[in-house]
Amino acid sequence: MGTKAKTVKIKNLKKKKALALEIIERLKDAYPNSDCTLDYNEAWKLLVSVRLAAQCTDARVNVVVKGLYEKFPTIEALADAEVSEIEMIVRPCGLGHSKARDINACMKMLRDEFDKKVPDDFKALLKLPGVGRKSANLIMGDVFGKPAIVTDTHCIRLTNRMGLVDDEREPKKVEMILWELIPPEEGNQFCHRLVDHGREICTARTKPYCDRCCLADICKKQI
Repeated sequence: MGTKAKTVKIKNLKKKKALALEIIERLKDAYPNSDCTLDYNEAWKLLVSVRLAAQCTDARVNVVVKGLYEKFPTIEALADAEVSEIEMIVRPCGLGHSKARDINACMKMLRDEFDKKVPDDFKALLKLPGVGRKSANLIMGDVFGKPAIVTDTHCIRLTNRMGLVDDEREPKKVEMILWELIPPEEGNQFCHRLVDHGREICTARTKPYCDRCCLADICKKQI
């Protein structure tokens, strides 16, 4: 890369960082109480819920897991359960067999290799069945309070529309771009606020409500 190209890249990065900081502050004002919408009171339960949430609403997951934990209230119980038993309960979340299989295998690994504790190491989390980068980041941020960027569908859609990301939809690539722009201590809550904003204003299935958007004057509106 030539000197001129490097200079342009640095300028663009500075502009995007400035845009990111402004977006962060405005979303803080608009959504001061944003948080994970999956219900859990133990780290392993968030692992279960986030697996069930794939192609399913958080609201439905929150209902389904109540029945799951009534029958299988511990890591050991889910690890010892038959996959078919888990599947019967989680079927309303869709992809019942694969989700049940992953949950069972994940709980077995927590029991057998991690002393029934969810690891606070990103690479270790990725070794767990059914846990990808999005899930691992959610655990790191919400459970352990560590820097995290969760590139779910809202994050990917909104950061592209706003101009923080340029026509990139692959989750890991979006995540890597955002690590360059978002201060580490802001990443987790920023992504939660993007979910709230994506549900209320910058919607996917209807035309975005730009007239009510707190970012209307700075958004690139790449819709």
